Amino acid sequence: QVQLVESGGGLVQAGGSLRLSCAASGRTFSSYAMGWFRQAPGKVREFVASISWTGANTYYADSVKGRFTISRDNAKNTAYLQMNSLKPEDTAVYYCAGRRAMTPIVRVTAVSEYNYWGQGTQVTVSS
Repeated sequence: QVQLVESGGGLVQAGGSLRLSCAASGRTFSSYAMGWFRQAPGKVREFVASISWTGANTYYADSVKGRFTISRDNAKNTAYLQMNSLKPEDTAVYYCAGRRAMTPIVRVTAVSEYNYWGQGTQVTVSS
């Protein structure tokens, strides 16, 4: 089992950057595929990006492709989401999520596929 805690959210102007971190407890972080999701007010939680257990494979939603980068450091039990060229429509609560999967498959976008979730961190992009 793993517990996840996000950090790094905040208020930024359009065009700016933020880096979110997701710190995991437990010794099994390296056996989990990780994902980032977001939820804006009044909207359903949506997939943003995912990364395989080794970090070799990544997958992105079309809306963030080329602007966001997901990565992980298994030695530090941490996953990251680097967000560049932020837009007002990126405003949301961002959640990291984990699923136990030691495979290269990363095109897993459903909320229900992830077993563990953080509490979320607010990202607000002003125009």
